[in-house]
Amino acid sequence: MFILNAPVEETIEIDNRIYLLKVNALEISSIIKPGQFLNVRVSERVSPLLRRPFSVCDVDGEHLYLMFNIMGEGTNILAHKPKGSEIDILGPLGNGFNLGGDYKTAVIVAGGLGAAPFPYFTRTLTGKKDILSFIGGRSKDDVITYNLKNVKEATEDGSRGFKGNVVQLLEKNIELLKSKKIKIFACGPTPMLRALKSFCIKNEFDCEVSTECAMACGFGICQGCSIESITEQEKYLLVCKDGPVFNIKDVVI
Repeated sequence: MFILNAPVEETIEIDNRIYLLKVNALEISSIIKPGQFLNVRVSERVSPLLRRPFSVCDVDGEHLYLMFNIMGEGTNILAHKPKGSEIDILGPLGNGFNLGGDYKTAVIVAGGLGAAPFPYFTRTLTGKKDILSFIGGRSKDDVITYNLKNVKEATEDGSRGFKGNVVQLLEKNIELLKSKKIKIFACGPTPMLRALKSFCIKNEFDCEVSTECAMACGFGICQGCSIESITEQEKYLLVCKDGPVFNIKDVVI
């Protein structure tokens, strides 16, 4: 784990309201795994203990990419960071996706900004496993397909792709999924993950899910990001330290 003042290379608006922040951080980029995250101090005005968690969207050499939309003062500051300025980052943090295993096709399932960790995931698995991506959102403005492969889209209002949510899109493609040896990897809002859990249990699909939670410290000291466990060993787990990636059958969504 490193604390770095990472130089900003550029900030790109890749879509309406969706930004990519590119920073130089070789110490972290050389070891980080898909699904791990950073805790970012967005401004000197913010206490070093009050950081914001960001999935690592992509890695290219010494560069890390963070994907976000503007939700408040902190992300507005990030969106307007000038080239050559620095951001204080802590990472890599948490446990990422387990990419090993006896499956042939990785099935990505994401809703909204839940797509953020999957460009790096896709880059890492390309050439090793087949990849299918099921991406959903409320409308076409919420569907993020940046650097993903073999994408099927769902929008609740029908403005792009299948009309319905992304789990309903999976159900529509159930015969395709059952014809392949798959493992599902998912990230998105809690209602989506809850529906996905029922879908995976019903169809006996293996699934890992990246959970979302406010994480102040990022490494288990503050104990503020607990998630209820279904395993016998622990009643509660910490999203920042034990996750953010869990087997979907092991936690209460």
